[in-house]
Amino acid sequence: MAEDPKNRFINISTIRRADQRAVMEQIRPFCRENIEKYHKNPILKEGKFWILTDNQWPYEHIKHQMLAIHKTHVEHLSELDPEAGKELFEMFAEATKERGMTGGGVAMRFGSSEHGNYGSTVLHIHAHLIEPNLETLGPEEAWRFKFGQPKSYKKTEKSKIH
Repeated sequence: MAEDPKNRFINISTIRRADQRAVMEQIRPFCRENIEKYHKNPILKEGKFWILTDNQWPYEHIKHQMLAIHKTHVEHLSELDPEAGKELFEMFAEATKERGMTGGGVAMRFGSSEHGNYGSTVLHIHAHLIEPNLETLGPEEAWRFKFGQPKSYKKTEKSKIH
């Protein structure tokens, strides 16, 4: 099957929701024009390197899930300007204060599904700032962020990056 260059940045197999799939199948996400056209949440802050917004498709058991999306197309951590890291953590620190976040996590996947990053839907550097809602969890339940598929994961037509 010929690769559609518009969608080569999407791993369809990791999409969790039908409304998310509908958008992802039509766009090359995280390009500025697509954020403005398809992303329903406002841009909260814009820096030299990053756009900060609330995640349009947050995970379950979340109080806050923000995305920092790199403004230019970058796929690997090694491609980032060191100043981008500084700006990212300054944005996240400010957001935790503004929202009164008492704890949470920061997560960033990088690289393609071809190289073990099977949890990521979009092949474009972005970082998550997450505060879980512990009150919605059962007594033995823990909140988790997915970084990949099981070792037995096999790439199939269905799970190919499209």
